[in-house]
Amino acid sequence: MTATTRRTYESITQAAERTGVSPRTLRRRIADGSLRAYRLGPRIIRLDATEVDQLMVPVPTA
Repeated sequence: MTATTRRTYESITQAAERTGVSPRTLRRRIADGSLRAYRLGPRIIRLDATEVDQLMVPVPTA
């Protein structure tokens, strides 16, 4: 048996609330190609929560 990981999808609004950024920022990241979005029908857009989390990188300190 192989273990499969299940992807977790969330709306742009949910991802914005969870990460503390604006939905507009996430839409900009989708537009510039740094964040992948998945369309499900004409109006529904979902983001992979793991991919959203990968945008957060630590700030180096001295």
